[in-house]
Amino acid sequence: MEVSRDTLLEMYRRMVRIREFELAAMDLFKRGQVKGAVHPYIGQEASGVGVCMALRKDDLIAGTHRSHGHNIAKGADPKKMMAEILGKETGYCKGRGGSMHIAAFETGSLGALAVVGSGIPIAVGAALGFKMKGEDRVAVPFTGDGGSNTGNWHEGLNMASIWDLPVVFVLENNRYAVSTNIRYSAKIEDLSIRAQAYGIPGVRVDGFDVLAVYEAAVEAVERARRGEGPTLLVTEAYRFEGHYAGEPEVYRDRAEVQEYRKKDPIPRFRKYLIKEEKASQSELDDVDAEIRQEMADAVKFAQESPQPDPATAMDYIYA
Repeated sequence: MEVSRDTLLEMYRRMVRIREFELAAMDLFKRGQVKGAVHPYIGQEASGVGVCMALRKDDLIAGTHRSHGHNIAKGADPKKMMAEILGKETGYCKGRGGSMHIAAFETGSLGALAVVGSGIPIAVGAALGFKMKGEDRVAVPFTGDGGSNTGNWHEGLNMASIWDLPVVFVLENNRYAVSTNIRYSAKIEDLSIRAQAYGIPGVRVDGFDVLAVYEAAVEAVERARRGEGPTLLVTEAYRFEGHYAGEPEVYRDRAEVQEYRKKDPIPRFRKYLIKEEKASQSELDDVDAEIRQEMADAVKFAQESPQPDPATAMDYIYA
C-alpha cells in the first residue's frame, strides 16, 4: 500500500503525542495531582494510531482501559485531555470523567468505560444506527485480550455478524488482563481465529508496526463501509508500564519487559522513515521538540484551569 508522506508524518506525530502525554500524566500522578488511576498506553501507540488513521472524523470509537491513547490517536486535544485527568472544568467531561471515562464527542469518541468489554455493545448499537440511517460510517470498539473473554464481546461479534454491521472490533493483545497472562485465560495463542465462530474475517497483525496495523485497518474499514460486515482485528503488542501508574508489577519478569521494550514502535517507525527517506532526522527531532512543548502547555493549561463548582455537582445527570 502506498502511503503519502504527510500521512506517515502524522502517524509519527500522533504516536509521539501519545507517548509524551502518558509520560506527563504519569508524572502528575506521582506528584499527587491526579485523583484516581492512570492507565498508560505506552508501548501500544502503533495500534491505536494505525487504526484511527484509517478512520474519518465522523466514524466513532469506543474505548476501555488505556483510552488516553485511543482518544489522542483519534485527534483529541491534549489540553482538554489533561484538564479532564486533573478533574478540571475545562476537561472534555468538565472534570467528571477523569482518566478512566473520557469521552470526546467532537472527535468521534463515545467514551472509555472501566467495565471490561462494555464498550462493545455501545459501538455495535452505533453501527446499527448507521445502517438503519443508510450512513457509510464505521464504529470501532477497542478492547484488550481480557475483554475478549466477556459476554459482551461474544454477543457483540455475534450480533454484528448476523446483521452485517459496519464494525471493526479491535482486540489489543498486550498479553495481560491486569495481572493475568493470556495463557491462563485462553487455550489458543491466535485470538483472531475466534472470528471464525461468527463467520467474519479475523486478522492478526504486529501491533508494534504502525504501517501493518494501518494497512489491515484500512481494509477492514473499507469492507465495513461497503456494507460487507464486521472484521476482528487483533494487534499483538505489549504495555511497557504497569496496568496502572505506580503498580508493583510483581506478576511479570523484568527481563520480559525489557525484551519487549526492544520492539518499541516509535524508534522503529522513526528508523523506517529515515531509511526510506520519508523524513530527515532533523525533521523528526523538530516534531519531538514540538510535541514536548505541546505537552508542557497542556499541563500548564490543566493546572491553571478552574475546579468545577460544587454547586454544579448534579448537572449533566440524566434519569
